[in-house]
Amino acid sequence: MISAPAPLVRLLEPWSHAYGDSKVLPPVIVFAHIAALVFAGGYAVTLDRFTLRAFRSSELRGAQLAELSRSHRLVMIGLTGSVVSGLLLFTSDIETYWTSVIWWTKASLIVLLLLNGVGSMKLEAQVRESRESRESRVNAEAAGRGLRLTAIASMLLWFAVALCGVALDKAG
Repeated sequence: MISAPAPLVRLLEPWSHAYGDSKVLPPVIVFAHIAALVFAGGYAVTLDRFTLRAFRSSELRGAQLAELSRSHRLVMIGLTGSVVSGLLLFTSDIETYWTSVIWWTKASLIVLLLLNGVGSMKLEAQVRESRESRESRVNAEAAGRGLRLTAIASMLLWFAVALCGVALDKAG
């Protein structure tokens, strides 16, 4: 694998030294990273579970759509916090992480989670709009199937991210 570009390593040297020499920064940033992942992932997996359940029963759909509408933003905020803290960790030891297949896999999974979250929000809006405008039941059903698929993908991705995090910790 190609090593980190030397100009980037030099640019990040002050941060790398500050992080490495500090007794406060590492635990604070690692905590922020893990807390953001636990918050966003725990919230998302719970929402995903209820989404799968709600789209099997029409009585639960309206309530779950309202909950999704309120909650997607919180999950995305938590995920963004994990991205920011993850980048701080990455840049603290860029030479190590740059060549880590596990780190790049985890980063790719986070990107997929973000894309899946955006897709889920769009599908949730489609289901709501179809229900509110009394459009064809086919549109609402198709978007509902899409929501179930994004919920399943979300659960799998969150656990894959957790696995990569553990593997990355053990590899380092």
